[in-house]
Amino acid sequence: MTQWQVRFDGGHQQRYLADRQAVLKYVLAVGPRAASSRFEVFAEAGEVRLADGSPGGRRFRLVEVIDLAKPGEIDRLRGELGVS
Repeated sequence: MTQWQVRFDGGHQQRYLADRQAVLKYVLAVGPRAASSRFEVFAEAGEVRLADGSPGGRRFRLVEVIDLAKPGEIDRLRGELGVS
């Protein structure tokens, strides 16, 4: 199961969420109170292996930047969720 990560407030805040729907709901709920309107969305991209072959943790890759200050962005997110 792919896990998602959201970073915001200049990277000072981060949350791990189960799926993209949860990410969008979280961004819409927290966005108006966040210090920054910019949210970086990462998806889990596999496991990191250390030089000796042992597991070294998870790796995430940036898949989207959501900026709630961008005109129409909130409506786009709501539309994707199917809410008005």
